[in-house]
Amino acid sequence: MSSMNREQILEELRVILEETFEIDPAKVTPSANLFTELELDSIDAVDLAIKLQQLTGKRIKPDEFKTVRTVDDVIKAVEALLAA
Repeated sequence: MSSMNREQILEELRVILEETFEIDPAKVTPSANLFTELELDSIDAVDLAIKLQQLTGKRIKPDEFKTVRTVDDVIKAVEALLAA
């Protein structure tokens, strides 16, 4: 898992968002806003953080996830976790 590139992370996110929140993968683009465009709420964001924790095997601090707004922010957060 430690050597995922941005495209692979995006693909994983598409799968997670589709399976967990029934979001059309086509809508999951780096610039998409999780809250306004993908219609997640704060509880969904916590669920997403848990899924990403399972994906990366790294613990995500909720505070780090509070600044996440777009899919690209999530990709960057995952990259940072994997690099840690």
